[in-house]
Amino acid sequence: MYFKQFFDDKLAQYAYLIGCQANGTAVVIDPMRDIDQYIDEAAKQNMTIVAAADTHIHADYISGLREFAERGVKVYASDEGDADWKYEWLIGSDYDYELMKDGDEFKIGNITVKAWHTPGHTPEHLSFLVTDGAAADEPLGVATGDFVFVGDVGRPDLLESAAGVENVMEPSARTLYGSVEKFKSMPEYMQIWPGHGAGSACGKALGAVPDSTVGYELRYNNSLKAASSEDEFVQFILEGQPEPPLYFARMKRDNKIGPALIGGLPQPKRLTIRELTNSIGKEGRVVLDTRERDQYAAGHLPGSLLSPLNKQFNTVAGSYITEEEEIVLIVEEHQVKEAVRDLYRIGLDKVAGYATPRDLQVYKNQGGEMETLEVVTFDAVDRATENELTVDVRAASEFGTGHIEGAVNIAHTRMLVRKDELPKDKKLLVHCQSGGRSAVAAALLNREGYEAALIEDEIGKYLEKKADAVA
Repeated sequence: MYFKQFFDDKLAQYAYLIGCQANGTAVVIDPMRDIDQYIDEAAKQNMTIVAAADTHIHADYISGLREFAERGVKVYASDEGDADWKYEWLIGSDYDYELMKDGDEFKIGNITVKAWHTPGHTPEHLSFLVTDGAAADEPLGVATGDFVFVGDVGRPDLLESAAGVENVMEPSARTLYGSVEKFKSMPEYMQIWPGHGAGSACGKALGAVPDSTVGYELRYNNSLKAASSEDEFVQFILEGQPEPPLYFARMKRDNKIGPALIGGLPQPKRLTIRELTNSIGKEGRVVLDTRERDQYAAGHLPGSLLSPLNKQFNTVAGSYITEEEEIVLIVEEHQVKEAVRDLYRIGLDKVAGYATPRDLQVYKNQGGEMETLEVVTFDAVDRATENELTVDVRAASEFGTGHIEGAVNIAHTRMLVRKDELPKDKKLLVHCQSGGRSAVAAALLNREGYEAALIEDEIGKYLEKKADAVA
């Protein structure tokens, strides 16, 4: 059996290519939208991908299942859950597909893939037990999707907190408890191949180790250990979950009704200085600056957003840009494809063009208008007047462990929809842990007509200093 794990570090997502070397066929589990990466790897191994499967309707990225279906590959998806949790784009289509229920299985050469219904994260969630028939008659491992991670389990609150389905958070947690109880009876040697790793918003304590075993997780996974009783598990698993990125609800919708088919990655053009100038303030268009925050603060196009091309790029872009908006990137030439691919993975396809930092400098040298972002330290909070307000853009759980008195807490991933809670007649002093999240939030607020300054300082040291002063 051939096995390869793919990892995207920005979305902390794992996909799996599993193949039968005897007949040269393979299946991909939980593919991302840009499926060429799996096709290329299969070709290197002298294999052909003949099947693709999703564990569930994903919330954090566009699935590649439809892209595979378009290319004639047979796709497998869950038929569990109620009518609200069906793959609408598949049902009744001309695609080669099979909807699976608990216990259903399919074969790829000597490999058997068996569906195991593990609801809780979502009602339709399946895990896939994988048996290498050439070597054994029992499963080697299980692709758990968003059911069991290394060190955690999939959060059961997303249907309510991200997708807006009311009054399902606690019932989903209780359903998840039932799935966990079944997990406890699995053989301890069985390998765990999770759908996400550290950095994903699909849990609160995911580990960075790429795989595990049932036995190890039963011993050391705190979420599983909390399942000593149903009530204790529900309380533990719902407590302290981070606010989901704003785009999660859109991903659920798109993966359910069918992701758009645009024929591959967008190919944006490099803009002239005149075209770049015309993009400023254009209705329905947003300029997304991928430089580091110090460069952005020193000078940027008026009204542009900030999202450095780091591990938070998808989260910020997806939370601050709507699918209807055209995007103009400020990005280094060699990073254009990376940025476009990241946006494509979360359904932001309308990349109209790009300009490089050097183009931006030419624009400035020719008299083009630039804006700056005010950067301060926590000394500004100590000097704040009644016309200034401190805004804490950390997660609510972080805020709860210690915060500045009188500060307003809005997680940076929810700022676009909650900005109206902030006054426009006061200057906003925006902070997070050390400046990364607050920089992108301050840029958004300034674009939306607020007066916001970035506190580039460490909140932990500031609170310790204040505590010592009181003592």
